[in-house]
Order: sequence, then structure tokens, then C-alpha cells
Amino acid sequence: MLRNILVLFSIFLSFAVSSQNVEKTILLKDKETNLPIEDATILILKTKQNLLSNSEGKVSFVLKGTSNIEITHTSYTAITIRSTSLKEMETIIYLNNNVNGLDEIILTKRHPQKILSSLIENSKKKLTVPARLKVYSREFFKLNGEYSYYNDGLINFQIYDRVQKANSNILVEQNRSIGLLDNVNTSDLLGYNLNDIMENYYNFKYLNPLLESVAKKEFDFLIKVYSKNKEYNIITAYPNENSKRLSDDFSIIYDPKEKLIIEVSSVISPNELAKTKEKTAIGSKNIYKSLFKTIYKIDNANYYLVSSKEEIGFEKIEKSGTKNIEVRNYFLTTNFSTKNYSFKDSEVFKDKTLYNKKNVVLSDYWNVSGLTATDEEQQIINFIDSRD
Repeated sequence: MLRNILVLFSIFLSFAVSSQNVEKTILLKDKETNLPIEDATILILKTKQNLLSNSEGKVSFVLKGTSNIEITHTSYTAITIRSTSLKEMETIIYLNNNVNGLDEIILTKRHPQKILSSLIENSKKKLTVPARLKVYSREFFKLNGEYSYYNDGLINFQIYDRVQKANSNILVEQNRSIGLLDNVNTSDLLGYNLNDIMENYYNFKYLNPLLESVAKKEFDFLIKVYSKNKEYNIITAYPNENSKRLSDDFSIIYDPKEKLIIEVSSVISPNELAKTKEKTAIGSKNIYKSLFKTIYKIDNANYYLVSSKEEIGFEKIEKSGTKNIEVRNYFLTTNFSTKNYSFKDSEVFKDKTLYNKKNVVLSDYWNVSGLTATDEEQQIINFIDSRD
């Protein structure tokens, strides 16, 4: 009898532990260099939640019960682990990079611009629509070197069938916009324009400069086997001496079999910045930093945007002097679904940015967002929590 009671108690205790919400932290590192791995996509297969590693290689999440966890990155061998293998506090996981030593240039009769154009058109057609994206957005704003404003939010995008562009309705579940310094001028704030953000991402608008006819003259295009993963190809486009405007260096990683774009990144190089003449007129802007990155995910029959990151830094010339402004935006699709959701027209968010919306906080959604803050960012979030 006693033995039966002990067995039942053991089963109950095991069930109780497994049903609890347990916070886990994974630290991803390169097996050879021991350096942190940024922008790895982590998928909790039980809940279908997407997570993204930060610049420190860190991912934190809350899990109820057990699940397989899939970790992928364009430059590393994908792995699947069991959540039961994770330690209580932090687990370091080493990934094998896919560097094969190849730098094989692909020669084609078609100009790379034409190939890129075909890739974009095919990717636009294959993006799963209609679809529902639950997105976590986080934005940091710096003024003259100090963090001065912060906002984040949990947003639902319902994307519909389109002919020329991706249309979407937006529902904001929760959000908060908070000034960190006194007398911040909100006219300086540059948040995501939510009205057209999905249209831009689903139509690959950020690649438009490479599709212009003048781009053949102003950019040097090259197609190679991606040296970090032989399963992918990469198109690079760098502005040359003929370029008469401030242009980014572009990299487009794509699946040559599926003809789908996996990753787009661009950055303004120091060489480009050195060529530009400094503007002095009132109201003008001198950019000194700009980068952009989007990641798209192929998940069985579905293909969708999983994350984006944008950073910009510039000096704004005003009558009273020069303002130094920096903005850092993150966008992460935490959950993807092909099911529509129901809503009233009055519930649709129609403003441009979350800066324009009254704060609605029902839970600590930022702690289960799938986007782990860096140590520096966490200090800001902790400061906000202490004030609240």
C-alpha cells in the first residue's frame, strides 16, 4: 500500500514539475571560435513560437512542459535538441559552422540584376498569404548619445491576398511608449511606420535600388556559392566609383533550388560615407550609420517573414545646433498561422507608429517576446520596470 502511494506521489510530482512554466536560457556559440552567434532562429516545436538570438548569442524563453527545439542559421548546421537537455540556469550550445572554403563565383549569361529580379518576383508569389503574424516590436531611440525614448508592442498583422502589394490589417494587443529623458521632442522619433511595413517586407522594397536601370552602372554585382553554406547562393552588390549617391552594400542569400530569398542585409560602408559631402543647410541630415537585415523562413509549405532589424544614426542640422540621433528597431514574428482572426473595424490600428498609441499593458509581454534583450538593453527595460 505504502509503495503504491509513493509511486502515485512520484507520478504526481513529475506531472506537476513538467506542467510548470520554466524559464530557460540558451547561449549559442561558434564551435571553432567560441564567439556568440547572432540572429539564429529558434523554433519551439510544441508551441510553434519563434525566438531570435541577440548579439550576445542569448535566447531566453518560458516553456510549459517539454518540447523539441529547432535551431537554424544560414551559416551553421541546423540542430534539434530536447528541452529536457537544457540546464536550469543557462545552457551553452555550440554550433558547427558550414564554412567549406569555397568562394566559387557563378558565371551566368543573364545579368545578376535580372536573376535578382526573378528571385524577388518568385519570392513574392511564394510568401504564404493570407496569413496571420503575431509580431513583437521593440525600438530604442538615442539623442546625443543618451537613450531618450523606448517603445515595444505585441502586434497582430492579418495579411490578405494581393495583386500588386500585400495588404494587412493591424491589431495592437499591448504596447508601451516611454520617455527616458525629460523634454524629449517626439517629432524627432523615427518609429516603424506600421501602415506600410508589411507591404515593404513582402514586396522586398528595400532591394528596389538594385532593380533600377542605373544600378547596372552604379553597382558591381556578383553571384557566388555562399561560402558559409553550400546549400545557398549569395548575390552581392557594392556601389562603385560611378555611383553618385550614398548607397548601401547589399547581400542577398537565397535558396537556388526553391528560388526563394532567405536573408537580405545592407549596410552603408565607411568607404561610401567618406565619399559624401557633409551637408550644412538647416534641416539636412548627415548619415553616419545605417544597416538593415531581414530573415525569411521556409517552414514546410509556409514561407514568411520571421524577423527584421534596422539601425540608423545621423546628425540633424538645426538652428539651435546639431542633434545626434540614433534609432534601433527590432521586429520578430513570434507566431505564424494561416488562420484569420475576427475583429471590429474600430479595433484596427491606423496610426503610423506605436509612439502615437496610448499605453496598454496587460502582462509583462516583453519577457516572453522571443527577443532577448542584450545586457545594455536590459538595463533600460529594468529601469522602466522599476519606474512602473
